[in-house]
Amino acid sequence: MKPFYNAAGVLALLLGILGIFLPLLPTTPFLLLASWCFARGSERLHGWLLSHRVFGEYLRNFEAGRGIPLKAKIVATAMLWTSLLLAIGRLLESDRPLLVGVLLLTGAGVSIYLWRYLPTLRLERPGRG
Repeated sequence: MKPFYNAAGVLALLLGILGIFLPLLPTTPFLLLASWCFARGSERLHGWLLSHRVFGEYLRNFEAGRGIPLKAKIVATAMLWTSLLLAIGRLLESDRPLLVGVLLLTGAGVSIYLWRYLPTLRLERPGRG
């Protein structure tokens, strides 16, 4: 199974990196998936990802249960609903109400998880405390 997890992790990482540059492709879920896959497939790849200068701190905070920054939640929610509403608009033209319902339920589920269950990382401000 380790080769499968590593291959899935590499694919998720590539999609996450693409998401940095493509506005409707989310970065965060793919990076979290890559980290999860690497944790099961390769300690070396997981360690590399957690120590990465761009993604590392973000992933370490998430894995330690400290959550993600408020700004990341806002951006993720905005991107999620922008892409879902664009897709729903196309689906309404083709008369596919079942798929519209699936997309709405998926968006609601992700949003509820993001805002209700995923902690918001409290960032220390310089000059305080």
